[in-house]
Amino acid sequence: MSAFVLKIIALISMTCDHSSYIIFGHFSFLNYIGRIAFPIFAFQISEGYVHTNNLKRYLLRLFVFALISQIPFMMFSSIYSSTLHLNIFFTLFLGLIAITFFDYLNKLECKNKYVHYLYAFIGLALVIAISIVCNVLNCDYGFYGVSIIFIFYLFKKHKLLMNIAFILCTIIYQLPNVLFSTNSRIYTYIIIFTCLPLMFINLYNNKKGKDIKYLLYLFYPLHLLILFCINWLLTVSF
Repeated sequence: MSAFVLKIIALISMTCDHSSYIIFGHFSFLNYIGRIAFPIFAFQISEGYVHTNNLKRYLLRLFVFALISQIPFMMFSSIYSSTLHLNIFFTLFLGLIAITFFDYLNKLECKNKYVHYLYAFIGLALVIAISIVCNVLNCDYGFYGVSIIFIFYLFKKHKLLMNIAFILCTIIYQLPNVLFSTNSRIYTYIIIFTCLPLMFINLYNNKKGKDIKYLLYLFYPLHLLILFCINWLLTVSF
């Protein structure tokens, strides 16, 4: 399964997720399908870091589209929430920064192995710090979002460990909701559907496929605007 196929699956899943609030006006089975999207986007960030020819341009592109997407994201999210969030591109941007810092420190040459461990520890501490910043800024998926981007990068050569770490991270993230929410069954299903994209990620063949780099960047704010306009028209009509 190529990167192109993974991106198409993620885009379809994301559209289902967001369309739920227009079609049903509340959380529905479409939102469960929507849980497939973000893990694939997170995985693509870790792959993008490994394969990019220009990291600075990659970071800049994510940040610029995070800014471009914020107003459409705020317009759309006002349909179902009054809380101010930062859109998913900010999460992906911070996740990319996190693995960049970790990788840089982890690859610093040093003769003393204890110094190398120290660099790795500092790198891990920076990842945690950036995850906390992501949470404080109220970015989409927050601490969890940066964490799974890091997991996909850290265990990119060890699929079994990657799968185990991802599943554990997802369970820990949703566990308070499962234990203390009055709708614990919903969050149990969310965990299951969030782990479902591992099936597609494990089928990834390291091939790029068709180049749709800018489709994702443009599709995100555009589909949010379109859905917001549809919702507004339906509200005005009825």
